[in-house]
Amino acid sequence: MKIMAIDYGDAHTGVAVSDRTLTLCGYSTVVTAYRPEAVIEQLQKLIAEHEVTDLVLGLPLNMDGTRGPRAEKAEGFAEQLRQATGLPVTLWDERRTTIDAHNILAGNGKRAKERKKTVDAVAASLMLEGYLTYIKRNG
Repeated sequence: MKIMAIDYGDAHTGVAVSDRTLTLCGYSTVVTAYRPEAVIEQLQKLIAEHEVTDLVLGLPLNMDGTRGPRAEKAEGFAEQLRQATGLPVTLWDERRTTIDAHNILAGNGKRAKERKKTVDAVAASLMLEGYLTYIKRNG
């Protein structure tokens, strides 16, 4: 079993895949595509390559926990993912993951231009880490 976390964005989508023990992130990357169908096509290749069995998609809730246009877009993308892959898709609260990813990269000396290239992958890794911790605690 492997889990893929997806931080879906308009142009860049962060992807992180767990190791088989569901302990840590074994792979991360950024998919660059503007159309949802193009993102899904690239994700399907990664799913096959890494033998992924479950998907976790970031749900960008507002800071007060309400759903806005971005969350609705993610929910629609989740349905497209389910139909295209046949895999279960769990929506996961991703509030602050991108901010935390920027802070981690800045703390490691990455300039803004360098951070832009990897921030989505780091955000997906943080989301995956949170989800893996959750399933270990809650079965």
